[in-house]
Amino acid sequence: MKNVMSNKTVIALYVLPALFLVLFLIYIPMILTGYYGLMKWDGVGEMKFIGLDNYIKLVQDKLFWESTWHSILLGLFSVLSLIGYLIVSLVLASKIKGANIFRKIYIIPMLLSSVAIAQLWIKIFDPMNGLINSFLTSIGVENVPLWLADPEIALYAIFIPIVWQYAGFYIIIIYAALVNVPEELIEAARIDGANAFQIAYKIKVPLISGVLKVLVILAIVGSLKYFDLIYVMTGGGPGHATEVMASYMYKEAFGKYNFGYGSAIGFGLLVISMVATWTIQKLMKTKEDN
Repeated sequence: MKNVMSNKTVIALYVLPALFLVLFLIYIPMILTGYYGLMKWDGVGEMKFIGLDNYIKLVQDKLFWESTWHSILLGLFSVLSLIGYLIVSLVLASKIKGANIFRKIYIIPMLLSSVAIAQLWIKIFDPMNGLINSFLTSIGVENVPLWLADPEIALYAIFIPIVWQYAGFYIIIIYAALVNVPEELIEAARIDGANAFQIAYKIKVPLISGVLKVLVILAIVGSLKYFDLIYVMTGGGPGHATEVMASYMYKEAFGKYNFGYGSAIGFGLLVISMVATWTIQKLMKTKEDN
């Protein structure tokens, strides 16, 4: 077996399929996206090389930067929501009665498609017959919010179903990390007189900090490229109040058939995501990572 695994030809045969997939599904599309951004193209006819015109337009495009800000806000909101997911996971990992049932409940949104979730929350946010406004009306609120029609609150209203949609995903990962914390450390802390909060804050959370760092990166990068639920619920409206980078890219490429500029937006999204990932890794780097 050692002779086989030391054979460079065998090693290459193991590595090549994965390398092939990464190359053709990730790196080549990335390069092509940047290349198409140099073109004026409607997606069907002949491409015309226009140099950096699309990228210059991108830098000067206020709507692109507005959509970028919305994506960043979603990322920050997603990171803050991790605190809630962590608290829920800590409670579930404390072996409370009925924890198994709660874990199954939190997984339910993961089983639904984004379109189904969007339709569900459109009904919940309905200004006339929606669940939220019906409740507000029942307790005497007269001027109920127009959740998805008011530019001032539409973006924040959309954040709620997004956080709800991914709650199960993050809770499962954090819970799995927590149950792997050595029980001996927890018992020793209890013997020393530590209460539940101290055990969670000084033992459990530090021991799963590596997992939390990965989730922060996933939350921010995932938010920067988020598209489907927002597009179904509001289409980026009202106006452009809920426009994000991915929806703006889609509209330019497939709505206006401006594939050159749409590709430039996509490449800009890629660059911003990479810079965000690098920045987060630097900010969260500890001595143990050196």
